[in-house]
Amino acid sequence: MKLFKLILLCLFLFSKAHSNTIFELIKIPNLEVYNIKTENNLRYLYAKQPFTIGVNNNINCFNSTKKDLNQKYVIIEKNLNRYSKDFLKKINLRYIVLCEDLSISGIGTAGIPDNIMKTLIVDIKFNEKYFERVLHHEVFHIINDTYKELFNEKVWSSFNPVEFNYAECSTCTKKIGLDTYTKPNGFITEYSRSTASEDMAEVFSHLMYGNLPDEIDPILEQKIEFIKKSILKIDENFIL
Repeated sequence: MKLFKLILLCLFLFSKAHSNTIFELIKIPNLEVYNIKTENNLRYLYAKQPFTIGVNNNINCFNSTKKDLNQKYVIIEKNLNRYSKDFLKKINLRYIVLCEDLSISGIGTAGIPDNIMKTLIVDIKFNEKYFERVLHHEVFHIINDTYKELFNEKVWSSFNPVEFNYAECSTCTKKIGLDTYTKPNGFITEYSRSTASEDMAEVFSHLMYGNLPDEIDPILEQKIEFIKKSILKIDENFIL
């Protein structure tokens, strides 16, 4: 009986120490390891309990069932395996946090990227229709935040008609639709019209997911080439 209690105590202390280590690395509480033995060195973590983070405690996410985690992990890993170990190291992404009902300041969101902490939080319950594409959208924000100089928003905005202006922020507009336009006319989705960075992320995600519109107008063609050339400046071996 004493031996059994000792084993339980050791397991508890190990688990607590491991959780503390994760917290020290990425400053998100209540996480456990899902999988850290991956080909591209991504470390997948999951919320064992709900967590609240952010400067003003404005980011919230909740724990999922093991069944939901297992189902979504297969999809997430398949998509994120598109990124090599070397590329992920260059863009500063190492940790993927899996949870559900992710929100920031009360607004639901598919993901929250943080290139400083090398972390991407993913809402595994985000709309199934866009889920896979959105994974690449959020990865782009990591890329963009790490290489701002390669994704100049003034250059990008110059591709658009002179009379067009983006909103000041992605939450400052009602342009949130994610359906892919059949006839893009420079913008691949309604959400592309919100801000320059979201426009870039939408183009990148469509390239990665492979569902570009059949008709590519001259403006969208310039945007596609801009993304391709900029990504290849980070890694000449990257395949879009």
